[in-house]
Amino acid sequence: MAGKKRRTEEVGSSSEFPWSSTTLTPMISVIIVLFAALVRVLVSLGPYSGQGTPPMYGDYEAQRHWMEITLHTPAREWYRNTSANNLSYWGLDYPPLTAYQSLAHALLVNFWMPESLALNTSRGFESHGSKLLMRWTVLVSDLLVFFPAAVCFVVVYCRRFGGNGGEGSSAWLLAMILLNPCLILIDHGHFQYNCISLGLTIGAIAAILSRHEFIASVLFSLAINHKQMSMYYAPAFFSYLLGKCLKRKNWVLEVGKLGIVVIGTFLIIWWPYLYSMEAAKEVLYRLAPFERGIYEDYVANFWCSTSVIIKWKKLFSIGALKFLCLCTTVSVCWPSCYWQIKAPSDLGFLYGLLNSSFAFYLFSYQVHEKSILMPLLSASLLAQRDPFLFGQLVHCSLLSMFPLLLRDNLILQYTVLLALFGLIFFSQNGKHTWDKISFRRRLLLVLPVLLSFLLHLIYLTLRPPKKNKEKGYVIQFQAMLMGHYLCFSPLF
Repeated sequence: MAGKKRRTEEVGSSSEFPWSSTTLTPMISVIIVLFAALVRVLVSLGPYSGQGTPPMYGDYEAQRHWMEITLHTPAREWYRNTSANNLSYWGLDYPPLTAYQSLAHALLVNFWMPESLALNTSRGFESHGSKLLMRWTVLVSDLLVFFPAAVCFVVVYCRRFGGNGGEGSSAWLLAMILLNPCLILIDHGHFQYNCISLGLTIGAIAAILSRHEFIASVLFSLAINHKQMSMYYAPAFFSYLLGKCLKRKNWVLEVGKLGIVVIGTFLIIWWPYLYSMEAAKEVLYRLAPFERGIYEDYVANFWCSTSVIIKWKKLFSIGALKFLCLCTTVSVCWPSCYWQIKAPSDLGFLYGLLNSSFAFYLFSYQVHEKSILMPLLSASLLAQRDPFLFGQLVHCSLLSMFPLLLRDNLILQYTVLLALFGLIFFSQNGKHTWDKISFRRRLLLVLPVLLSFLLHLIYLTLRPPKKNKEKGYVIQFQAMLMGHYLCFSPLF
C-alpha cells in the first residue's frame, strides 16, 4: 500500500505545473524563469506604444530618443533645452540613473544600427531591426535585474516566514511575481523599463528581510534615481529603518550611518549636475512637471475619477492642489508609518509598502496609469497572505490599463495574459480552486469579472459626443470603484 501511495504521489506531482510544486528547487526556479522569459518574448512580437503614429509617436520613440540624446550630447545637456535637445520633443523626465541606462543601451544599439540613433535625423525611426534591438534591451534588463531580485526575495521570504508564509507555495509566489501581466504588458508590450526600478526595489526589500540594511539603502536609492515613482515606497522604507534604529543602543549613530549611505549614493548618481545650483534645479524641474496639472491622462485614482463630478483643475490653483495632494497622501500613509516607527516588524514593513504605494497612487499629484505597477508589486509580495485579494487587484489593474493597451493594439496580448494569469493563479495544488472558495467569496470573485466584461463592451461599442471626453473617465471611475469594492470585500 505504501508503495502504491508513493507511485500515486509521483504521478500526481509529475502532472502538476512547475508553480504547483511545494518547494522552490533550483530546477523549478529555472523552469519558471524560462517560461516567464518566453512569455515576454512572445508579447514583444506585438506592436508598441506609438507605432506608426507621427509626429510624437509614443513611449517607444521616447526611449529611443533618450538613447539618441545621451549618446550624442554631454551629460550636462541631457536635461537642458539646446539646439540638439529640444525638450518639447520627449525631453528626458526621469532621474539620472535612467539617463545612464539609456546611454548604456545606446552604445549597444549604435554598434549594430547607428542610423537608428543619428542625432536630429532619426526621429520616428522604425524598422524591424531596430524594434528587435530595442525589445532585446528591455528583455536583458528584465533578466539581469528583475528576475534575480524576484528569486532572491522568494527565497528570503520563505526562510524568514517558514510555514507561516500563507496559502501558496514558494514556487507559486515566484510565478505570481514574474508573470505579473500588467508589468509584462507595459514593459514588453507598451515599451518601458519599469523592470529596472521595480527589480532594484525588490532587491532592497529582500535585503531588508535579510538584515542587510546598508545594501537595502543603496538599492532603494538606486531605484529612486531610476524612476521617481519609486518614492511611493519611501515612507515605508524610512519608517521601518528608523524604527529599527530607534530600538538600538546608539540610535543616532545608526541613523547617521544609513544617512551617509543614502546621501553618498545620491551624490555619485547626481555628480554631473552638482557643479551649480542651477544645473541641479534643471534636473529637478524635469522630474516634477507641476505645470501639467494634477493629472494628465485618464487614471483610476481619486482625483481623476472624481473629476467627473468635481472639476479640480478649474476650482483650484496648482499650488492649492499640490498642498491638497500632500495632505491627503501623508494622512493615508501616516498610520502604518507610525506603527512601524513604534514597533517595526518584517510583515508590517511589507504591508506598509502596500499602504504607502496605494496612498501615493490614489492621492498624489500627477499620477500616470502605469503607476499602478507600484502598489501591484507590493501586493504580489503578499500574494501568499491573501491570494484572493491579490487576484482581484491584478484583474482591476488590468482593467484600468485597458484604454492605454487598446490604443497600442495590444488587446490580443491583454486577453491571453489575463487568461494565463488565471490558469496559474488557480493551479496551486487545489488551494485556489473553485471548490475551495466559499460561496460568499465566489460571489465577490464573479461580480467584478461580470462588471468588467460589461465595461469592456461599453468602451468598445458606445461612442460619446465629439465634445464629450468623459468616456475614459467613466471606465476609470468604475475601475476605481471596483478597487474600493476589492479593498472592503473581506469585511462582508
